[in-house]
Amino acid sequence: MPIDAAEALAAEPVSETIRWDHKDVQLYHLGLGAGVPATDPAELRYTLESSLHVLPSFATVAGGGLGFVGALGAPGLDIDLTDVLHGGQHIELHRPLPVKGEAVTTSQVGAVWDKGKAAVLVLRTEAADADGPLWTGEAQIFVRGEGGFGGERGPAARLDPPTGAPDHTVERAIREEQALLYRLSGDWNPLHADPEFARLAGFERPILHGLCSYGMTLKAVVDTVLGGEVARVRSYRTRFAGVVFPGETLRIRMWAAEGSVRAEVTAVEREDAPVLTDTVVTHS
Repeated sequence: MPIDAAEALAAEPVSETIRWDHKDVQLYHLGLGAGVPATDPAELRYTLESSLHVLPSFATVAGGGLGFVGALGAPGLDIDLTDVLHGGQHIELHRPLPVKGEAVTTSQVGAVWDKGKAAVLVLRTEAADADGPLWTGEAQIFVRGEGGFGGERGPAARLDPPTGAPDHTVERAIREEQALLYRLSGDWNPLHADPEFARLAGFERPILHGLCSYGMTLKAVVDTVLGGEVARVRSYRTRFAGVVFPGETLRIRMWAAEGSVRAEVTAVEREDAPVLTDTVVTHS
C-alpha cells in the first residue's frame, strides 16, 4: 500500500534553508486580498514596503513553498495528489516574523492516524534563524482511500461550538483570479488552477487554497479584534471543514475572549456552507 506508517515515522527529518524579503511578504498579502482600499493606511501595512509588517500565517509559505512539503516526501509515503486534502493547520509563533529573513526549517512526519476511509498525516515543521526559534507549524493531511491499515485512530480534535451571538461578523470577497495570484507564493497544486485536475479530484472547478482562506481569516481577526497589530498573535489553528470557490464570499464570525478569539468561517453564496471551523487565535 502507498503509506507505510512505520517507515514514514522512522524517517530522518528534512532540513532546508529558506529566505524571503519584502516582495514575498507583499505578494502573499496581495494573494489574501490585502490592499482594498489601496490607499487605506491600515492596508498599506500589508502592501507598502516602507511600513510593512508580516501576517503570521506567512510562515506557511515563507521561502516560496509549503513548509511541510519536505515531510510529505518522506520514505513510506507514495501519495497521489488527487487523493490529498489539507485537513487542518496550526502555527505557534515564537516571535514576530521579520520582513526579510533567512531560516532553517526542519520537517518530519509526527504521526500517522487511521481514520478508516482515510489516513491522516501529521506533518511538523520547526523554523529558526540566527536569533533562535521563529515558529512551529503542524499540518494535518487527509489521504483519501488510505485508511483501514490497522493503525491508531488518533485524538479527537474537534472543539465544542462557540455559544451566543458572535462579537463581530465580517465578509471578505474572494476575487475570481485570487487562487491564481495566491499560488505564486508557492502552493502550486493544480487543484487550484487546472479545471481538468479539479474534476479528477471530484470538484466542479478549481477551489481556493485552504491556506488562503486561513490567511484571510487571520487578517480579518487581526484587523477587527487586534487593532491591526500582527505582533500580538501567539498561535493560530483551524480545521478545514469545506471548500470555497473563487468568486464567492467568506463570512467570518468571531467570538472574543480574554487572550483568544474563536472564529467560524462559511461561504455566503452556499447558505453558509462550512469552510473553516475549530478556529482559534491566541494573542497577547
